Amino acid sequence: MDVYQEALGYLESHRVAGGDILEDVFHEESVSCFLSPLSSESIDFPDTPTPCTREEMLEKRLVVLRGILESEVVYLRELDALLTPMKALRASAGTSQPVLSSQQVQTVFYQVPELRDVHQSFFSGLKARLSAHDQAEISPAQETVMCGNSELEVGDLFLKMVNHLGLYGGFIENYEKAVEVVRKCTQSNSRFRTLAESMYINGADKARTTYTLEALLYKPLDRVTKTTLVLRDLLKTTPVEHKDYAALQEAFRLSQSFLSGVNESSQSKREVTLTHGMRRQLMRDGFVVDVSEGVPSLRHLFLYTDLLLCTRFKHAARGKQDQYRFSWYLPLAGLRLRWVTDQERPPDTTVRLHTLRTKMFLLRQQLQQNAKSTRGLTWTARSRKKLEQMELLLLTHSPVNRLDLHSPSGKSHTLSFSSLYELEEWRDTIHKLTTENIETIPPDLLTLTSACVKLRMTQQPHLHSSDADEKSLCGTVAVAIHSASGLQEAACVYVCVEVDGYEFYDKQAQTHTSVCSLNPHWDQELSFQVDGAQKMMVLCVSQSDGQDDTVLGKTTVQLESKSLSSRWRRQTLQLGQVEVTLSMKYCPHQLEAPGSPTQQPPIFCVPIETVAQQEGVLVPHVVRCCAEEVERRGMDEVGIYRISGSATDISSLKAAFNSNLREAVTRMRCAEVNTVSGVLKLYFRELPEPLVPADLFQGLANALNIQDMNSRLDAMLSLLESTPDVNRNTFLYLLHHLQRVAQRQDVNKMTLLNLATVFGPSLLRPPVAGVEHNGATVDISQEVVIQVQVVFSYLQSNNLPEAQTSAPYNADAEDETTHL
Repeated sequence: MDVYQEALGYLESHRVAGGDILEDVFHEESVSCFLSPLSSESIDFPDTPTPCTREEMLEKRLVVLRGILESEVVYLRELDALLTPMKALRASAGTSQPVLSSQQVQTVFYQVPELRDVHQSFFSGLKARLSAHDQAEISPAQETVMCGNSELEVGDLFLKMVNHLGLYGGFIENYEKAVEVVRKCTQSNSRFRTLAESMYINGADKARTTYTLEALLYKPLDRVTKTTLVLRDLLKTTPVEHKDYAALQEAFRLSQSFLSGVNESSQSKREVTLTHGMRRQLMRDGFVVDVSEGVPSLRHLFLYTDLLLCTRFKHAARGKQDQYRFSWYLPLAGLRLRWVTDQERPPDTTVRLHTLRTKMFLLRQQLQQNAKSTRGLTWTARSRKKLEQMELLLLTHSPVNRLDLHSPSGKSHTLSFSSLYELEEWRDTIHKLTTENIETIPPDLLTLTSACVKLRMTQQPHLHSSDADEKSLCGTVAVAIHSASGLQEAACVYVCVEVDGYEFYDKQAQTHTSVCSLNPHWDQELSFQVDGAQKMMVLCVSQSDGQDDTVLGKTTVQLESKSLSSRWRRQTLQLGQVEVTLSMKYCPHQLEAPGSPTQQPPIFCVPIETVAQQEGVLVPHVVRCCAEEVERRGMDEVGIYRISGSATDISSLKAAFNSNLREAVTRMRCAEVNTVSGVLKLYFRELPEPLVPADLFQGLANALNIQDMNSRLDAMLSLLESTPDVNRNTFLYLLHHLQRVAQRQDVNKMTLLNLATVFGPSLLRPPVAGVEHNGATVDISQEVVIQVQVVFSYLQSNNLPEAQTSAPYNADAEDETTHL
């Protein structure tokens, strides 16, 4: 076995993930690094060791040392390039317009100067001793001395360097924070972005190589990974009786001890952005659902710097190695991505998934009860295995978010995800790689697929049944999405919220799509039944007609029972450049078995208080959505609210609002604007009780007799204050909307009186049709006059109170801004 493979075997036997970084996907490249992964030159050792003389071993040892010296030159150039901007950034930190703060500079360059000093000292010492050795070999006067047991000794240099590996420990612990600062500032600061994306290293041939700051931060991680292999190579070529042997052996022991404590397969190390020209490396992997062949299949997807590889995972029997079989691959060059959400499931699939979820829920309950009983361990193990199998089945058949991949060669594949957040992470990572100037090298598919076992970062699909935490949430999590700000341009936006945990219940919900605005507003409440939830994902998505949805920002919120309350808690989340304001509350309780998929309760022909209570608002969403849509594209429509839309279209849109708000808003965007206005009128007309309570009819009619306009309005507003909150705020919201419509009366021909004539009979009715409170008969024409005049009087007011669209979710606490 060659030295390289022995080193990999050693690391694997000690559970250190070294091979996944050092192993390359090309056979011809992997065999070129047998001697030292840091060396630009190589010596091929035969698989079967052959006897070597002492002189031959020392000659090979010398080649190893010279290769290490050359690699130190390259590494010092990389550290120098990394440190080049540090002084300027520190200087600007003290000015009025800093590029980075002092703390950020400290975080980004933590331990880098110290690492540079250690390696500069090591390089100088090694170079001096190699030079002295070369001079001694050239000088005949020194030749007898060299043969007289005065051999080249470098063990103390390596031992000294290894004793400073603690610096790498600090660097590794800080690495994620450093990369986070670099990524965040690259997005938000154009001056820093220019610096971070165009750093140069001058090679020996005076050629300049471009790197990103993040790629340079990865260099120390890559270096410390290979230190153990370097020392292994050196020991292999050092005779046991050599004076260096004991020192090198101790340095090797210290190095492997340090390396065994480092999590080499950490996600932060793998996600570093690589620059063009570097070797193919694995950037991301994970289990996804492949639906390319029409049947959903769980596959292990590997994303490299220049291609996507889809494989079938074959779990090996005990004592044998797992295997991967090739499914398909796509080059990233020219790859087009398109994602589609809310894919409809066939009814029979929905029923089967519900049955599966119910079985999982009941089995989990049995396992929880068995934990307190004396039931056999064999049954418990078998039941847990069965629960995992059902979760795998659910993971395969439940995803509804599609990512379509289209290659310039005409090949296409489709991946499916349960989580929109996960889909966006894959899409974003692939998109960043496809925007680079990638020259795809035709892969050796056999070698590439075989290397997946060592390169993989994800060992198996994430199953909640395998890692359930007793501290996770169990109960109801309610999230009220209020508004968003920070958009770069006006857009139609919706917010998607996801929770993790067992998939007994729906884990994703979305707001309806807002009207085109810089500051979209929803006040929409989303509720989740959760079991085992530990985190919540929030995404802000822009939706445009004829174009793919675009994720404007996303973040993750840790769900901890100690930080959540049964009362609403308002907070603002930072999703990149977008801020989303929401409120949350958590009510722990025992869960019931998942019921059949429930339809949204109807909203038409239902008391307005009931609808508002269901939605957690003071103005029903159907009123706000229709009014906003009319203001978006119907303000210049002649006869808006007077000319009705098609009865069939109105009935269809009404049915949509009765079943699914999000679907209704999507259909409303494409409907005739007169259909939208017709739905709004129909909603008020079909209320069981009028919006303005019937017991106010006579009082409002009497107020019309007041001659002074101001006094009349004061009296009418006073009467309005006695109405229920939902009725009053909805009425005020509608009045403000109609006033804005009337402002365009020169174009739409709808005056305040015209609007009052249309809406009056729907908003105000007498207690008993045709009879006053004192029993006197009211003529129907007189009744209509009163209805119209009351609404007209309100519309004439310039001092209408503002409508409150949602209940105060956190009236007794300060707003908390959470930046994630």
